[in-house]
Amino acid sequence: MSGTTSSRRPEYLGDPTLARVMLRPQWILALLLALIVAAVFAWLGRWQMDNAIRTDAHETSQFETPRPLSDLAEPGAPVTEAAAGAVVTVPGAFRADDLRVVAPRDNAGERGAWVVAHLVTPASDDGEGSHLAVAVGWAPDEGAAERVVAQLSSDPEFTGERELEGRFMPSEGPTVPEPGQDPSLLESMVPAQLVNLWNGVDGPAYAGYLVMHPTGDASELLDTAGLDPIDSVAPEAPESVNWLNVFYAIEWIVFAGFAVFLWFRLARDAWEKEHELQLLEAADGVDSSV
Repeated sequence: MSGTTSSRRPEYLGDPTLARVMLRPQWILALLLALIVAAVFAWLGRWQMDNAIRTDAHETSQFETPRPLSDLAEPGAPVTEAAAGAVVTVPGAFRADDLRVVAPRDNAGERGAWVVAHLVTPASDDGEGSHLAVAVGWAPDEGAAERVVAQLSSDPEFTGERELEGRFMPSEGPTVPEPGQDPSLLESMVPAQLVNLWNGVDGPAYAGYLVMHPTGDASELLDTAGLDPIDSVAPEAPESVNWLNVFYAIEWIVFAGFAVFLWFRLARDAWEKEHELQLLEAADGVDSSV
């Protein structure tokens, strides 16, 4: 009797294997259903994650709506986050003797030079105007920019009163001149450095500078000087993270994994139940033989 029991029990324990149970048609169909459910849950998790990071388009549109520069910045004060990159309007007159060339400057993927001017705003109540650096336009090389400087310096219409529109930008980092290089050479837009080169600065100066837009008489000025408009890139919209959406996204990913795990657990339970029944049948056969 003992010999009969020991010879039959391994046969019932070894077959079928878990893999064979999982390959049966009903469990393959169940796996496909679990994968579909998991895919839906994963898509919902992706959707929640996409909605977790939001851009404030309304705030970006405010940057693109022209506002008076005096509403956003004050001369002599640092450029605030609300002012940096904003499109502004500012009245004033250019100084013909303060034109400068800043190079190298890239524009639309090409390297060239900027022609930079000194704008004096109308006098305020205290009798002093403010000073603002204005990037007027782009030339393909420094030589062309220098010729434009000479042309505009002798043009009486250049110094007339005008209303400019452009993007107000914070100062760039200063560049250290190489040994033997002209210390007055301008390679970056640093209004504080320009102020030291301007003539007759008798009032406060803005810490930022203006990238002039080709609107109104500014467009005619660019055409007359033969300059290209400078690329005016809007600042990226600020982003905020909604942590509740992140939590929901994690939940959906967990649910997706649980759908596949549930299929595995049910298939394993069926495999274990089948072996238990085989063991019971084997035990009943041993008892009957006794």
